[in-house]
Amino acid sequence: MDRRTFFQLVASTGAYVAISPFVIKKELRADNGNLFKTYERVQLVDKDGKPLMSSKLKKEENYVFNYPHKGTPCFLIDLGEPTNKDIKLKSEDGEEYLWKSGVGKNRSIVAYSAICSHQLAHPTPEDSFIKYVPRSGKTMAYKSGGIIVCSSHMSAFDPKSGAKKLSGPAEQALASIVLEIAEDDTIWATAVLGPDKFHEYFKAYKPEFKKFYGGKRKAKKLVKSKAQTITLSEYSKEIIQY
Repeated sequence: MDRRTFFQLVASTGAYVAISPFVIKKELRADNGNLFKTYERVQLVDKDGKPLMSSKLKKEENYVFNYPHKGTPCFLIDLGEPTNKDIKLKSEDGEEYLWKSGVGKNRSIVAYSAICSHQLAHPTPEDSFIKYVPRSGKTMAYKSGGIIVCSSHMSAFDPKSGAKKLSGPAEQALASIVLEIAEDDTIWATAVLGPDKFHEYFKAYKPEFKKFYGGKRKAKKLVKSKAQTITLSEYSKEIIQY
């Protein structure tokens, strides 16, 4: 089956439901093909190029990898506890979609676009205003830790529930990166679920792309085969969190 093919099925409500190839696993990903886009299946590897194993991830650590484009950073986090299931989310345009759950043995591993859905703050090699704050941590953006916080404008997102917005000016969740855990425990990125901000992002940061990627065209190239995955502290020189 072509991974980019969607089948239109009529739901009991009469609405059209887009079913991705993940229907084989009985995982309905989105109610609209515009909110689910498959890309090349890419393996996450460590800084030495060795396959990253899901069982070896440090709990509540911020890992960063670039996907689906070479210039679009994402977070990989093992939350250390099971996520919630079947979370209904809505884009700022009112389109609804369904986030199933985390992956892995304990359903605790998640990945999200690290581009804030408010005004596109994101990690760079120089600094990052967005990060996951562990459950034991504190933030001015929300009453508790265990959340992703963008300290640029104090938006908070719940990684246990599809990165839905909890507080702040953001109007929608962070886009989710769809992961697969293979039988050999390796981790693969396969798709983006939910409304992404890639178009606005690539329009807004031309000088940055030239500085870090050699230009916008190179930053927009799709990641092929493998994506290096390192901690946020290795990725960014300075991490700002309030």
